[in-house]
Amino acid sequence: MAEVLVVGGGVVGMGLAMLLARDDHQITILERDSQPPPGSPDEAWESWDRTGVNQFRLAHLFLSRYREIIEAELPDVAAALVRDGAVRFNPIADAPDFVTGGHRDGDERYEMLSGRRAVVERAVASVTAATAGLKVRRGVVVEGLVTGPEAIPGVPHVSGVRTSEGDEIRADLVIDCSGRRSALPTWLEAIGARRPEEEVDDSGFIYLGRHFRSRDGNLPVSLGPGLQEYGSISSLNLPADNGTWSVTLIARSGDRPMLGLRDTDRWTKVVQSLPTVAHWIDAEPIEDRVVSITKIEDRHRDLRPGGTPVATGLLAAADAWACTNPSVGRGASIGMLHALALRDTLREVGPDRPAELSEAFGVATAATVEPWFRATLAFDRHRLAEMAAIADGTTYEPEDPGFAISKAMGAASGKDPDVLRGFIDTVSVLELPDAVLARPGLMERVIELGGGWRDEPPIGPSRDELVAMATA
Repeated sequence: MAEVLVVGGGVVGMGLAMLLARDDHQITILERDSQPPPGSPDEAWESWDRTGVNQFRLAHLFLSRYREIIEAELPDVAAALVRDGAVRFNPIADAPDFVTGGHRDGDERYEMLSGRRAVVERAVASVTAATAGLKVRRGVVVEGLVTGPEAIPGVPHVSGVRTSEGDEIRADLVIDCSGRRSALPTWLEAIGARRPEEEVDDSGFIYLGRHFRSRDGNLPVSLGPGLQEYGSISSLNLPADNGTWSVTLIARSGDRPMLGLRDTDRWTKVVQSLPTVAHWIDAEPIEDRVVSITKIEDRHRDLRPGGTPVATGLLAAADAWACTNPSVGRGASIGMLHALALRDTLREVGPDRPAELSEAFGVATAATVEPWFRATLAFDRHRLAEMAAIADGTTYEPEDPGFAISKAMGAASGKDPDVLRGFIDTVSVLELPDAVLARPGLMERVIELGGGWRDEPPIGPSRDELVAMATA
């Protein structure tokens, strides 16, 4: 089988490496951060320094699709997560019957298995280290690509990487899984390749969050979905591992008054004013500050512009290929879908046929994960524009009918069991919105029960009250 280099040892990079190793490929992960995973979940949270992951300390959610994939393909990873205290929860099973209509066969698909990023990554790393045919080299910084004989005339062929120490590491295939900070265009330009065609934009959001621990071991009662809209801000409330959870406020990075929410007292006042969220912070904080992050890019890379690869012998997966606003929690699920597509493509076309491999993986990417990227990007853009309009005291009325439909679906999800399940299918990366809305009678229910979403009374503080709390 093939010698494969995976550049980047995050959750998806390790998951991809394990999938390929279990197909008898010889895998080496090159991870730039030198610190190895700590020995326990508590140590992972307290002391693990992953400078290569800028959102390492922020809220994370591992959705139903991620749980579904690892239980089917990497069951020892699921077992390690449970061992380390990851929480299992099901938004359908945990909701009252008058909302869900009672249990139905198939509702188990909505179960999530989640935890804080540091704890989940430590658990995944523990299984990675024990996987035959897979080795992890930490503290190895990739600075460029090594080339070999061309497979397509005029197109560079990648045959390995060059490290910051000047070493060359050869392989049959290089997979860039180095995440949002991937330097792939620079690497390609240095070997005379075309740069990928990129769509790049600041996502426009700022994230301000804290983690808490239960006083009695129980998680807070959910009074709505994890991501809730409160006018010009949103809240994100996520169960995690070992009786912990996170509460995050999401604002528009251009909304200057909301920058005041970096202050712990102001942040606390705003959360306490949100009626379905306030009880989530009636607990012990496990960090003494508000962790904030901004300037997270929405980015998409086309490595086959015009149908010709920019290079052969090199593929990009997960966030190194495309990434969006992390507040919807889809990153790990979409990343592992992409990993499965890559694994399955390699089963059909090996690295010894590099031109065919590039084309086949491009087709698989377009079919499996491109639609999820586009749907997520559309949601981000609409929400950002809506937040700006609310802050300006105007109404956001785009020409795209998809915006009104998505808002109506959210409004109707608490009023109809079928709409609720369809809504969670899309949120959890189980089924695309168009497929859900094509179910018999569902669109009619969405319009009937959610079409008046603009007329529903707002809850929470007014814009003026929010600004006053954020700037006091």
